[in-house]
Amino acid sequence: MAKLIDALELARKIPDNSTIGLVGFGGMGQCDRILQAIGGVYRNSGHPKNLTVFHTAGQSDKTNGLENIAEEGLIRRIIGGHWGLAPKARKLIEENKIECYCWPQGQLTHLLRAMANKMPGQISPVGLGTFVDPRIEGGKFNERTKAAGDLIQVININEEEFLLYPSIPLDYVFIRGTSIDESGNLTTDEEPLKLEILSAAQAAKAYGGKVIAQVKYVAQKDSFHPKNVVVPGYLIDEYVLVENPYEDHKQTPSEVYSPVFSGDIRTPKESIKPIPLDIRKIIGRRAVQELEKKAVVNLGIGIPGDVIGNIATEEGIGEDIVLTLESGIIGGTAVGKNEFGVARNADAIIEHEYLFDYYHGTGIDITFMGAAEVDRSGNVNVSKFNGRAIGCGGFIDITQNAKKVVFCTTFTTDGLQVSIENGRLDILQEGRVAKFIEQTQQITFSGIYASNHSRNVIYVTERAVFILTKKGLKLTEIAPGIDLQRDILDHMSFKPIISNNLKLMDAGIFI
Repeated sequence: MAKLIDALELARKIPDNSTIGLVGFGGMGQCDRILQAIGGVYRNSGHPKNLTVFHTAGQSDKTNGLENIAEEGLIRRIIGGHWGLAPKARKLIEENKIECYCWPQGQLTHLLRAMANKMPGQISPVGLGTFVDPRIEGGKFNERTKAAGDLIQVININEEEFLLYPSIPLDYVFIRGTSIDESGNLTTDEEPLKLEILSAAQAAKAYGGKVIAQVKYVAQKDSFHPKNVVVPGYLIDEYVLVENPYEDHKQTPSEVYSPVFSGDIRTPKESIKPIPLDIRKIIGRRAVQELEKKAVVNLGIGIPGDVIGNIATEEGIGEDIVLTLESGIIGGTAVGKNEFGVARNADAIIEHEYLFDYYHGTGIDITFMGAAEVDRSGNVNVSKFNGRAIGCGGFIDITQNAKKVVFCTTFTTDGLQVSIENGRLDILQEGRVAKFIEQTQQITFSGIYASNHSRNVIYVTERAVFILTKKGLKLTEIAPGIDLQRDILDHMSFKPIISNNLKLMDAGIFI
């Protein structure tokens, strides 16, 4: 039976050199009270120190989650997927204060299941040809980690290459739910996501680790419907009851609790406001032209997550497709921005790792993803650039297996200003940073792997559309009002193949 424990007492009990597992998704589902206590105890006593931290998705919205323990000396090594919204943790990585291995988010969720089965690791082709491949970088995310050596191995099964992501035994795992009963059974009724809390708990138990839950309420024994129990009581050792959920157990970064995000009510379509016509919307409008009816769709963070769902709703095509978010959301309209991962009016909310089963095994019909850099081979970088250690999140898992990949990005960045009038686009001020360059700083998406596996890959910007061919990028469309040489070729570090049938983008996109 799970026992109540104070967060500070828990923090003081964690031995130095422990390996802890965290569950959360970009500011949601994290055990903030527990992590605050660990950070506070360390700053006062110097313990626990030299922790290895394992997590799947991003664990912060810039202020909470992982940021509470992002201290030099407290963390020795981190194995995770994304730190774009964790500036303190990212600084530790970028300044070589800790070891850091960046692995694909889906592989990390599935590794928990492999660990629960006491397997040597997770075996998958996902990551081949990218920075995760040990023949390229091995997922080592800074100079300090290069000295620590490879963890991932390349193995061959039936003359086919795979990557082996090794099991990481956990001493503690911290999971979050809404309520726990007197027998230790855990529910997630008010949480916006289920995530991988059951797999994480079972992974910890397989290696003798302890499972700690953070909750808002305690319920009488036998008061839960058995189907509502997400983690059964025999898996949970202790629980922390949050005294101030307004600060330490918020549902999303902006909501203490909204029944919309937990799926308890649906909002009228009219409540989802149209988004203004700007550069991001025109990119999204061109991107959705790639949709087909009944397509199962994934939206990535950035432009796709911020605008594609709204545009699909505005243009009346949302009911003809199935939108998904890697966090486990099926259907609805993605919220986007710093609350990427939740949606209004979702049709289903399933476990994080099970949606990645579909992404890996079947392959999504079409995914819309962002891009920080694109090179002549069609490689895309979103994970590490200009000294910023962002991480790959689920990007590699999804793009490597999708039947069609549509990258959505501005053509340049840092200062880009445009005018959108009368069905045409004019560049008022060019961005200072080119995105289409000779070679990406890191390979998060391998254009060579994609072309060798005959993937359908499209690169959509506000002024130009490219496709991936065996010989590299081919320019197929330009926006009305855009000059090919002045506005496109002069701002690329390489010359793309130019289609013999170069078309104008649909003028209706710009109205």
